[in-house]
Amino acid sequence: MTPLVQIQPPRPRLPEWTRKSSTHFESLNKLKSGLRALNLHTVCESARCPNIHECFHRGAATFMILGNLCTRGCGFCSVPKGSPRIHDMRLDPAEPANVARMAAEMKLRYVVITSVNRDDLADGGSTHFAETVRQVKQALPDARVEVLTPDFDGNLDAVARVLRAQPHVFNHNMETVPRLYRRVRPQANYQQSLDVLQFARRESPAVLTKSGFMVGLGETPDEAEQLLRDLHAHEADVATIGQYLQPTRRNLPVSAYISPDQFEHYRTFGLSLGFKMVFSGPLVRSSYMADLVSEQAAHA
Repeated sequence: MTPLVQIQPPRPRLPEWTRKSSTHFESLNKLKSGLRALNLHTVCESARCPNIHECFHRGAATFMILGNLCTRGCGFCSVPKGSPRIHDMRLDPAEPANVARMAAEMKLRYVVITSVNRDDLADGGSTHFAETVRQVKQALPDARVEVLTPDFDGNLDAVARVLRAQPHVFNHNMETVPRLYRRVRPQANYQQSLDVLQFARRESPAVLTKSGFMVGLGETPDEAEQLLRDLHAHEADVATIGQYLQPTRRNLPVSAYISPDQFEHYRTFGLSLGFKMVFSGPLVRSSYMADLVSEQAAHA
């Protein structure tokens, strides 16, 4: 008897609205060289962001600290995974100063700092995170600083430690709707992430709170709208919504490509709830145009 061959369904075609037309290899290579000289990483590179040419060309980058190995295995993310039992994952004590130095060399007026998850560290890396914020603010006293933090495994003392460094914007991404967490963020908890955002708002009332999520992973429009309601109920000021794009074959496949009209619907729905700013579009990413998003939200 001939064994049955399971045929994989064809991947959905990449629509035009998810493609970037411009490339800037000279700017890309120049900035990469500067980053490697200081042993620095960016989420733009590690997460294979589709906007990397545009952002590097205009001198923008999102610094990724606590190393380049993440202790979690989220299905959507291409950041390299690591285990302390296998890899040397010691923190680089020079990293905070080097981030500040690179940001100053780039003459940044808006600095975004994110990190991998470091569940192997007692404080989740929050002390190192806070020191990086302080070093950047010292080097660039007129710049605004946005942090995009992990959930620190629900450790609110760690969240408070980062907030005491006084970033201007606190960002923590929900990533997807609760039904898909087991597949998309298996080591995270939906309510825990909401609690982190609400804690940040109440701990530092002057800080702008922000969160982002992806669509095209299998959520329904009703679920996406409920996620926006949950974010607003937990006092987030800004929401960012973008199309999930499969970064490598090892990551989750795209379930659907969401039309620009649907992204516009999510934007207007979010604004109707009372968000200060909703940045929604196929190529929107949590840190994309973060300076302009922050400025518009501040004047809303």
